[in-house]
Amino acid sequence: MFLDKKSSCYSIHQIASMGVAEGKNVGQWFGPNTVAQVLKKLTSYDDWNQIVIHVAMDNTVVIEDIKSLCKTPHTSSGVNLQFESDTSITMSLYRDPSLSSHLSPHTSLTSSESWDGHVWRPLLLMVPLRLGLSCINDIYMRSLRRFFELPYTVGVLGGKPNHAHWFIGYTGDDLIFLDPHTVQPMVDTDTHDGLWDDSSYHCTAACRMNISNLDPSVALGFFCRTEQEFDDLAQILQHEKNSIAPMFEVCLKRPTHWPPLNTGNPHGTDTVFTVVPSPKYDTDDEYELV
Repeated sequence: MFLDKKSSCYSIHQIASMGVAEGKNVGQWFGPNTVAQVLKKLTSYDDWNQIVIHVAMDNTVVIEDIKSLCKTPHTSSGVNLQFESDTSITMSLYRDPSLSSHLSPHTSLTSSESWDGHVWRPLLLMVPLRLGLSCINDIYMRSLRRFFELPYTVGVLGGKPNHAHWFIGYTGDDLIFLDPHTVQPMVDTDTHDGLWDDSSYHCTAACRMNISNLDPSVALGFFCRTEQEFDDLAQILQHEKNSIAPMFEVCLKRPTHWPPLNTGNPHGTDTVFTVVPSPKYDTDDEYELV
């Protein structure tokens, strides 16, 4: 799915091409929100699994919207795809290994039946945020560190102009990140009979960045395999906003002044809020303002 081939759904070729629809020319810098929007659109071409990528805009996570996107009527003829490979592929979706210790190599990551007869499609929730003007507002630093301690967290997209990173944790005032920019040999599965060296998919070491140096444009990520996990996450987020400065809002129903949720296409991706005029969208350093 991520091979360096145009035919691969999530290849750099497809990401760059889909970025054109978001107003980014090939070779131009992608900020966290653009990446999230591009990945959401690419899922429409992903026939291998049924994952839903939802991008929560306006700093608001709407529980009603997410459930309408992730829940589809159960059909006896539905295909239930499964991972047949090493358990670590499944467990890597979680920051805390204890949360995934119950998963087996054959655990389905495509759908799970809920109590009301619907099928829940696994959710990758992205929350693009702007946590300050030119730098992160001090009021959000504790909240950002707390984010890495929450269950179902998969990390933060961010960095600083021309330095994009994936943040996976923190220690003290330093954020721990992986840097994907080391050029490595391409993996070609067609020439190795299905067996290949995956070392080029791994970083040899994690790096640190002081939280005060982080650009205020970020995108938080959560993964919920089942509806129960999403319900747990929603309850946790509601509780968190009462104890620390919330980085975003969580509400049950869609605000009345928002346009209707678009669930018309077969993959249920919401297409509202994706077109924003470029002059108001990016900074001079090509880093996004959400």
